[in-house]
Amino acid sequence: MKTSLIAVGAMGLLMAAQVFGADAKKGKSNFDDNCSVCHNSDSEERKMGPGLKGLFKHDKLANGKAVNEANVQGMINEGGNGMPPFADTLTKAEKDDIVAFLKTL
Repeated sequence: MKTSLIAVGAMGLLMAAQVFGADAKKGKSNFDDNCSVCHNSDSEERKMGPGLKGLFKHDKLANGKAVNEANVQGMINEGGNGMPPFADTLTKAEKDDIVAFLKTL
């Protein structure tokens, strides 16, 4: 019994590391390289797409979905409303880092 609890605990730590292992500093660099052409990160002022300052303080994304990590990842992956999809352009780690950066705005 103790062995299985330790294994479950270790697996939980591994999953937490995967979820929380994102790097906002790398995310800023990835944002600058891939997203800043269309999105401001330092204001809510619209470029081609909406400004993203304070994104995670808003209730809804431009597509009407709730602002949460899964929906922001979905928007990055699928694009929409003129935004290209980045599912095949960015790695999962790069997208996780961008989301971590967006959470700092």
